[in-house]
Amino acid sequence: MPALIPTEFTARITWLGKVPLEGDDIRSQAVESLEIGWGGPEGERHAGRTRPSCSRVTSQHKRGTEIANVRQMCLMSAEELAEIAGSLELDDVDPQLAGATLVLEGIPDFSHLPPSSRLQGPDGVTLIIDMQNRPCNLPAREIEAEHAGHGKAFKGAAKGKRGVTAWVERPGRLALGDELRLHVPDQRVWAHLKAVRKG
Repeated sequence: MPALIPTEFTARITWLGKVPLEGDDIRSQAVESLEIGWGGPEGERHAGRTRPSCSRVTSQHKRGTEIANVRQMCLMSAEELAEIAGSLELDDVDPQLAGATLVLEGIPDFSHLPPSSRLQGPDGVTLIIDMQNRPCNLPAREIEAEHAGHGKAFKGAAKGKRGVTAWVERPGRLALGDELRLHVPDQRVWAHLKAVRKG
C-alpha cells in the first residue's frame, strides 16, 4: 500500500533563484530554470549531499558536525510572502532578499505542510519537505539594506510563514511556470506532540 497520498493541491512556480557559490550573504539570484541533482540545484551554495550542522540542530549535533543535507533548498509561498510584506508595510518582499530557491503559488498554509511531504514536477523531479524554515536575521539584514527601517521586523512578520526546507528525492529540471503536485504522508499526527511541545 502506498505510504504517500497524491493530493489535488498543486503549486505553480512563480520565481526561481540560487545563492551564488561565492560571497557570504543570503541573497539569491533570479534564474529561469534550475537543474536539480542529488545534492540540490547545481552551482548553488546550499547544495550538497552533506553540510555542517548549524544552530537549528544544536540539540542533536555539535555545531559544525557533518550531517546529511536536508536543507538543499528554501521553498516559499507567494501568498505568505505577500502577507509578510503587508506586515512590514512594504509593497512586496523580493524573494532574493530571503535567499529563496523556489516561490510557489497555490498551496494554502504552505509553511505548515507535513514533514516528508513531496512536491513532484512535470518530469518526475521530486522534492522532500524536511520541516518549516525558521525566520532568522540574515533576510532581515538584506531587507533592512534595501528598505531601511523595515528589516528588523522581519523575524516577527515571518513567523510561521518563512516556508520550508527541502531536499531531493529524484533529480530533474524545474522552470518558471511548472506545476508541482503535493503528496502527503498517509499517517495521523503523533498523539504525544502537544506534550512534547509543552502546550
